[in-house]
Order: sequence, then structure tokens, then C-alpha cells
Amino acid sequence: MTARAGEPYDTRRAVSAVESALAAPLPGPGPTADVGEPVTGEWLSTGGEGFLLFPLWESEALTGVYDRDWTDAETEAEANLAALVTELDTRWGPHRTLPLLGPESARPAGEPLRTLLAKDCTGDLALWGPLPGPAPRWAAVSLNHSDGDAPLILTALVTDRPVESG
Repeated sequence: MTARAGEPYDTRRAVSAVESALAAPLPGPGPTADVGEPVTGEWLSTGGEGFLLFPLWESEALTGVYDRDWTDAETEAEANLAALVTELDTRWGPHRTLPLLGPESARPAGEPLRTLLAKDCTGDLALWGPLPGPAPRWAAVSLNHSDGDAPLILTALVTDRPVESG
């Protein structure tokens, strides 16, 4: 579960969260660490040297969801991602798509790849950057589903390093 559980999707809120992360300092040297919501412990973010990964939206759990209801849940999540990508394309220009799964030679190398995979954030990245600003930054969003009845999660990644296939 993430700290976004139960919140309705809002493109403006998602864009604002990404833009806030782009403007904020990124973690410096040190171990990669999760940050949880203080009361519930639900996932707020994961940060490591030069990057921040965080949830933007979480669907309802898919426990007991089958057939058409499952398809409807996936369709809604994909529409949320498409709305966000469209808005970010309007702001930053066309994104490029970077698959996280597939041939190892095409996967992004190093961090934050290890963190994305460890958090089951294996959806294709819609990636922009370097973005204009005082320091080069890259931003990416993806739709993820860890397994089985787990919810679908829309995540964002902000980094100060290029995200390239290795």
C-alpha cells in the first residue's frame, strides 16, 4: 500500500507532485531508503543518491476482481497514465518510452533501475529530459502492477542523471 491509497486520481495533483519533486533537492550520497507516512507507515517515497521515486495514485486492491471488472480497472489506470503523459508532453515536449522489462541489453543501467525493480515498478517509463531549470533533471512516470491482487500504482521518478538503456 502507498500513501495514495483511497485517493481519487487527479491529473493536476499528479503534475504538481512531479513538478515539486523536480524543484526540490534530491537525496545525496548514502543508502537508498524508503520513507513511510508517519502514522500508517504506507509508502511515500524511496530516495537514493540523485533520485526520488514516489507514488502518484493507487487503485483499489484487485482482490476478488475478475473478468470485466479487472479489465475496467486496468482501463481506468491506463487512462490516468495517458492523461498525465499528455499533460507532461504539453509542458515538456514529447516523451520517449523506455521499457524496463525485456532484453537485458535494452534495460536502463544502474540506479535507479535497481530501486525500480525492487519496488516492482516495472512498467515502461514515459521519460522526459533533460528538463530546463537550474540543474539538469529527468522525469519519468509509469503504471505498475506488482502481482496478483495488488493494486495498480502510478509512480513518478525524478533524477539528476540520464536514464538510458544499458
